[in-house]
Amino acid sequence: MALELWQTLKEAIHAYTGLSPVVFFTALALAFAIYQVISGWFASPFDDVNRHQRARSLAQEDEPPIPQPVQVGEITEEELKQYDGSDPQKPLLMAIKHQIYDVTQSRMFYGPGGPYALFAGKDASRALAKMSFEEKDLTWDISGLGPFELEALQDWEYKFMSKYAKVGTVKVAGSEPETASVSEPAENVDRDAHVTTTPENTAVDKSDEAPAETELKE
Repeated sequence: MALELWQTLKEAIHAYTGLSPVVFFTALALAFAIYQVISGWFASPFDDVNRHQRARSLAQEDEPPIPQPVQVGEITEEELKQYDGSDPQKPLLMAIKHQIYDVTQSRMFYGPGGPYALFAGKDASRALAKMSFEEKDLTWDISGLGPFELEALQDWEYKFMSKYAKVGTVKVAGSEPETASVSEPAENVDRDAHVTTTPENTAVDKSDEAPAETELKE
């Protein structure tokens, strides 16, 4: 049956076109290839846009939904390292100037394999200010930075404040400046309290004050 159909098709091709079946099908394939090339030249630019949008929609459907930001409160640097993206069940966190932000929605940038993955789970204020990817700069310590670097860090902070949710702060030992004591030593207070005002003491006091007044006038 198949041979009879093939024989009938060959006779029809030869009768209507005068070509052999081999030549006919070769010409047909060549014409189809030329059509594809020419149609590609005049394709609408919106076709590519629609194709990318469909691919993006499919990718978004495959990705799990982004969880709502969860407040972590005040945590240490060691605790912050647990949110570096290595555990997909935990949010992706990053800190600037001790302020922690949830950057889970930008996992493609800050998650494993992303261009800024080494900043995740850390307070990398110094590295952001210097735009450095060196391990020694992955710290909150911004001492010694110049005005341009501090301005760059400020831009990063504004960006994070406007785009990501703040979920906590980093507790760093020794990061707060110590307050100097202004209380007077107790022994001086006791000594002054036991001084008896006498003419001799008054004279001595005046003589002691005189050099100081002279120095101020000079």
